[in-house]
Amino acid sequence: MNQKLTAPEHPLRNFSVLLSPTPRGARLARLLATEQLRTWGVPLDPARLVVAELANNAATHGRVPGRNFRLLLYVIGETLRIEVTDTRSDRLPHPPPAGPTAESGRGLTLVAALADRWGVTHSLPPRKTVWAELTLPAPESPEHDRPRSGPACAPHALPTGEKAPRQAPPLPPAGQTHSRE
Repeated sequence: MNQKLTAPEHPLRNFSVLLSPTPRGARLARLLATEQLRTWGVPLDPARLVVAELANNAATHGRVPGRNFRLLLYVIGETLRIEVTDTRSDRLPHPPPAGPTAESGRGLTLVAALADRWGVTHSLPPRKTVWAELTLPAPESPEHDRPRSGPACAPHALPTGEKAPRQAPPLPPAGQTHSRE
């Protein structure tokens, strides 16, 4: 009857925040996401770029006065999922063909290029969620973090004309003594 609970190999980590659908709210989403990813030890790029684009789209195209948008980040295993939920389910995102001189319209193209997967999910009316998933790199092995032997810096070079300090002779093997010559 007594069962031992084991910790999952990859813990579930999540972060959620409501923000105003304004340029300031979109900027805050990027800054908060950056700090959360840094806290988790997750690579910042391309995740913060994806957050910036999705939050900007929510503030620009998903804005309804008096209604906030939600930023949700979570990591399951080796996948980071970024979700931005707004209250304009009638306006679905689609990457428009942006001309070479267009000043906007490339956000979702950028998300599609940076994310491994992305899409839109309809929630309870009037909400929709635009999501993107990024596969995280495998953590480095502990060998990379170990201190290495060897010189820490270049040997000290004495100015010309000075004698080097005398070094002590090496220690003899165990059981033997130095001879004084």
